[in-house]
Amino acid sequence: MTQPGIYLVEDDDVIAKTTEWRVRKLGYAFTGRAVSGKDAIEFISGHRPDLVLMDINLQGGMDGIETAAIITKSFDIPVIYLTAEMDKETIARAKLTNPKGYLVKPFDDKDLMAAIELAAR
Repeated sequence: MTQPGIYLVEDDDVIAKTTEWRVRKLGYAFTGRAVSGKDAIEFISGHRPDLVLMDINLQGGMDGIETAAIITKSFDIPVIYLTAEMDKETIARAKLTNPKGYLVKPFDDKDLMAAIELAAR
């Protein structure tokens, strides 16, 4: 069985490199990374990964929740949030996008693997 292609939207270089390493270590295909919602949507429109790992606080005009809403509506690609945001308002906004997961940083490999396995088609 082919492993899902995973795309990361994360503007922190250290977290992005660590997350990429973890995704690959767990045996998944890493398809790339964006630092802004605009860049993510542009990439996804042409490449269609199987799953998106999305930070909420991003560079540029769109946050991760706005970006996830566009990705799920326009491309029907599942999104898992990877974020440090735990306030009720942010979680309520995120819920409206019907995410496949919400992992609070820092998370471990087991949590990441379980979320990916549950979200991947």
